[in-house]
Amino acid sequence: VQLVESGGDSVQAGGSLRLSCAVSGYTVSYTEYCMGWFRHVPGEEREGVAAIDSHGGTAYADSATGRFTISQDNAKVTFYLQMNSLKPEDTAMYYCAANPFWTYGAVCSYTRPADFGYWGQGTQVTVS
Repeated sequence: VQLVESGGDSVQAGGSLRLSCAVSGYTVSYTEYCMGWFRHVPGEEREGVAAIDSHGGTAYADSATGRFTISQDNAKVTFYLQMNSLKPEDTAMYYCAANPFWTYGAVCSYTRPADFGYWGQGTQVTVS
């Protein structure tokens, strides 16, 4: 499974960005999965932002609720994180991650990074 993030940029506070995560090497459209977005600031702990499962269930961290939206395209090969009303504290490297072994009924959450065995290289978001 390969994950490639894109869409990071430098924006002013109050602006918006849409991050993308392209998935390859795994036929997600035919299986169950859990996908997540995480962020990391050097010197701080990695923070979970949002997660989505193959049944469309979503979960958001308090810091993202009401401002961020996690979604997927119909082919389920690209996942998105729409970020609105950005704040300077949203500045971080953003990573998407995949748990292709998730099954319906199990927890799919951004609070469980150890469940995600595949990670992208990250895309930088800077808010000033």
